[in-house]
This record gives sequence, C-alpha cells and structure tokens, in this order.
Amino acid sequence: MPKRLKIKLQRNPAVVINRTAFRDDKIVYVARTNKKNQYPLGKSRIAYIGTTKKGARRIASSAAVRGEDLLYEYGIKHLEFNVVTCGKVQSVETWRKLERALMIRFRELYGQIPRANKAGERIRWKDELRYFRIEKLDRILNELG
Repeated sequence: MPKRLKIKLQRNPAVVINRTAFRDDKIVYVARTNKKNQYPLGKSRIAYIGTTKKGARRIASSAAVRGEDLLYEYGIKHLEFNVVTCGKVQSVETWRKLERALMIRFRELYGQIPRANKAGERIRWKDELRYFRIEKLDRILNELG
C-alpha cells in the first residue's frame, strides 16, 4: 500500500474579489505589495497601475501575470488590487485619463513609473489636469502607497 500523502489547507485566501470591482466595467486598478518598493525618490507599496474596459475579469488575469513576476522577489508575500474609479464625461475616456494622470504623478513623486509597468516612462501631461486635481491624485497615491 502506498504511503499516505499529507494535505495542507492554506488559511489565507488566494483571491478575494469585492463588489467594487463589478460596479463599473471601465476602471483603473492599482497593484500593491505587502512591503514598500524602493524607487529613486522614495518608497511605495504600489507596484502597478493599470486600466481595463472589462472590469474584474481583467484584474484577475493581471493578478496572475503580475503575481508571477512580483511574488518571486524576496520579501513580497502577497499582492492587493485596489479599484480607482472616476466620473464620466461624454466622448471622453476618463478612466484612461485617470490612469495616465496617476502614472505621471507617481513618476513625479517617486522618480519612475511603478516597477511592474512596462509602458509609460516618457508620458507627459496633456489635458488630464482639466479633469483631476493634483491634490486628489496625491491623496490616492499616498493612501495606496
């Protein structure tokens, strides 16, 4: 008779999805690590800023892709994904403007874009400040970081 195998239950959930991810389809999401990441001008828990037209489905697939890269680094044990939404304006993709504004402001505060983001190193302000206040962007980044 073969040796019996041990069974282990992981007490912490692997994925938790809240209702806020399903309220809007067009959202911005921010991936945070359990420890602060070192950037040229400071430290922040924010590792990725992304956007989606498909709501929580895209967040789940991004969690799998980003998790594979980030969770193998020393000291990073888990990722949290927070949803950031904004109002709507006719004929304006405001969620994309919000993502762009958060990325630019993050780079201004910390010296580079979040470490898991590939594109966006050279983006500049266009008309995002017509829609969002810098103080509010700072408050969101500070609260998440």
